[in-house]
Amino acid sequence: MNINLPVLAVSIVLVLILGFYLGFWWRKKVFETKISDIESYAQKIINEAHRDVVNIKKEAHLQGQDLVFMMKNEFEKEINERRIEQKRQEDRLIQKEEIFDRRAETLAQREAAVARQESDQVKKEKENSLKAEELSQLVQESVAALEKTAQLTTTEAKELLIKNVEDEARHEAARLVRRVETEAKETANQKAKEILALAVKRYAGDYVAEHTISVVHLPSEEMKGRIIGREGRNIRAIEAATGVDLIIDDTPEAVILSSFSPLRREIARQAIERLIIDGRIHPARIEEVVAKINEEMDQSLKEIGKEAAFDVGVHGIHHELIKLLGKLKYRTSYAQNVLQHSMEVAFLCGIMAAELGQNVKQAKRAGLLHDIGKAVDHEIEGPHALIGADLAKRFGESPMVIRAIMAHHEDVEVESVLDVLVQAADTLSGARPGARREMLETYVKRLDDLERIANSFVGISKTYAIQAGREVRIMVNSQEISDESAQSLANDICRQVEKEMSYPGQIKVTVIRETRAVGYAK
Repeated sequence: MNINLPVLAVSIVLVLILGFYLGFWWRKKVFETKISDIESYAQKIINEAHRDVVNIKKEAHLQGQDLVFMMKNEFEKEINERRIEQKRQEDRLIQKEEIFDRRAETLAQREAAVARQESDQVKKEKENSLKAEELSQLVQESVAALEKTAQLTTTEAKELLIKNVEDEARHEAARLVRRVETEAKETANQKAKEILALAVKRYAGDYVAEHTISVVHLPSEEMKGRIIGREGRNIRAIEAATGVDLIIDDTPEAVILSSFSPLRREIARQAIERLIIDGRIHPARIEEVVAKINEEMDQSLKEIGKEAAFDVGVHGIHHELIKLLGKLKYRTSYAQNVLQHSMEVAFLCGIMAAELGQNVKQAKRAGLLHDIGKAVDHEIEGPHALIGADLAKRFGESPMVIRAIMAHHEDVEVESVLDVLVQAADTLSGARPGARREMLETYVKRLDDLERIANSFVGISKTYAIQAGREVRIMVNSQEISDESAQSLANDICRQVEKEMSYPGQIKVTVIRETRAVGYAK
């Protein structure tokens, strides 16, 4: 079959051109239709917008009218209120003006009366002035006559009289003070000294200084690594369970436990020793051992408390108070073991109560429990005396014992002999030599302060602080200080020491005056 290729190509081109024009015409028609639809839709939107604008204008006009009406009403209301307030102020001003007018009239009347009184006063002053001149002339004449008779001027007579009166009053006061103190001390002071000396002599207590660290000895250096554990997990577990800091340093075969709580240190020490013996040291085992030690420590505290009560001779104490007594073994105050101090106070109270004919068992009970509040004073806010009294009341102690606990640091007023006994025994136990440690600097400074205060007075020749600062002996110049004024000087030095210094117990001030008579036989 023979096909003419040029004719076929021309036909295809014509078909393509015709298809293109037909497509273009169709798209134009579709586009014009869409434009028509869009224009009609836009016109519709414009018409709706016009209607909305008209409606909005109407609503805005109405709202504007309402707003103007409301503002007008508010303005009229405000104007009326201001008019009423203005009227009220005007009435008030009118009343004030009337009051001022009446006061002005009253003041005018008073001024007239004052003027009359001033006139009368001027007359009286003139009369008094004349009389005073006459009296002064008479006094001068009398003084001149006295000076001529006594052969002394007025100033010299005044100075002589004042000096004589002052010397006489000073000597009389010194004699009176000395006599009163001597009479008072002849019985009460002597008896008190005897009782206190007897109590101190009959009781001898051991003193053990407590520190803030404990040392656990290890069987070998290898054990340090096992206690530390992988990445320190064992040592962290021990510290978290016990609340104690572990210090592992170059100290051979030893671990140092650091804590301000001796009870925590003891628990940690026992736990580490038990872990070393057991050989299994890991966090779970550490928590298990520490929990077991805590249970055993509760029982140990009860045993310690029972033993202390038995040694003192006090029975029938509530088991919770017994446990708190055991805690006092691991509590220190001014580096003094509180349980040992409480037992010492109980013994001293019993000795002094026996001497005074008081109830010995009750005195021992109050002395043993007087510091029971220190077992929990780190957990409860307030003075330990009041905390201890509250605990004693809660666990069935007698009102006398509760009052003695409450009053031993004068948180409340002293009412009975038992209160005084507990106070005195507490002071004796804390103030006796060796009971409480004291820094060397503080000790030396106290001695220096004592001697400085004593030397600041007139008439002192030598001063010696003795008895570890419990007594100061003062040598005075016998020509400047008399026997009567020596007692006054001692009292003045005591007051100055009380004012400037802080110290436990009491300080004895002794003033020594020596008179020497020397003669020569030829």
